[in-house]
Amino acid sequence: MALSKVWVHAETNENGVAPITLEMLAKAREIADTVEVFVGGDGTAIAAAVGAHGATKVLATGDLSGKLQGVYVAAALAAAIEAGDAPDLIMLGTTQDGRDIGARLSVKIDKPVLTNNTDVEVGDGIVVSTQIFGGSQIVKTKFAAGAPGIALFRPKSFVAEESGGGAAEVAALAVPEVGAAGAAKVTNRHVEETSGPKLDEAAVVVAGGRGLTEAAKFEMVEELARLLKGAPGASRAIVDAGWVPYSYQVGQTGKVVKPTVYIAAGISGATQHMVGMKGSKNIIAINKDPEAPIFGVADLGIVGDVHKVMPALIEALKAR
Repeated sequence: MALSKVWVHAETNENGVAPITLEMLAKAREIADTVEVFVGGDGTAIAAAVGAHGATKVLATGDLSGKLQGVYVAAALAAAIEAGDAPDLIMLGTTQDGRDIGARLSVKIDKPVLTNNTDVEVGDGIVVSTQIFGGSQIVKTKFAAGAPGIALFRPKSFVAEESGGGAAEVAALAVPEVGAAGAAKVTNRHVEETSGPKLDEAAVVVAGGRGLTEAAKFEMVEELARLLKGAPGASRAIVDAGWVPYSYQVGQTGKVVKPTVYIAAGISGATQHMVGMKGSKNIIAINKDPEAPIFGVADLGIVGDVHKVMPALIEALKAR
């Protein structure tokens, strides 16, 4: 049984349509006859990209520069739904804008919002899956309040794949009066400077943990990542210790990554960390403790001192 229509929130970044959007579109195509996206901004700018991933229409508010997306997009969606254009399901990413829009829309249309999901299936209703207890258990929750269901999904829950469609039709998503909520303004945006691939998009990730013993040793992680044309990552322990910024954190409260190769250097394998990387295609673990939990998910385990193994790897790569 397929749903009649699903709406997917289209997020954009400096490179165009954000990966989370394309990931959700892949799943939406599986479960619905019609897939449309909505965007707080210019619809023509994303019509070709989302059309190639299966969307047939872009519902666009028009320029929202300097405004809080959540306020205007949620108001516009609520008005469209109240006018009778309700989809069966609304999919948003577990992102800042996704959370904001989902929460505001939930209040406006008096429907529950289910957050932090990793899957959705359709049978006798719409059922979403949520990981709990560090990913060791899955809770399945069925929407029972009628359409539309509102669900937020974690990045990397689905695999983005083009469907070969042409550019999507662009239609106006009328924004009603938002009242006092519209007084808030976005005065500035900070884009973190990075070199090399982004952590959550890299094909190779080299992550360091407490086994590095001191902040200065994280340079080994960064150097190995550069040599492999990958991105450096970190466990929560060394982020909390102030060795590296939060943007490096891999795990349940950080970024979810699914690279082709994930190298865990000096990471014991706490459950919250493994939630963020266990979907990697090939996992290589370096740890001096042969009983470290990380070896339970590793495809290749190196039992040894990270301070000896890492320099040897770096030396070997430089010699190639």
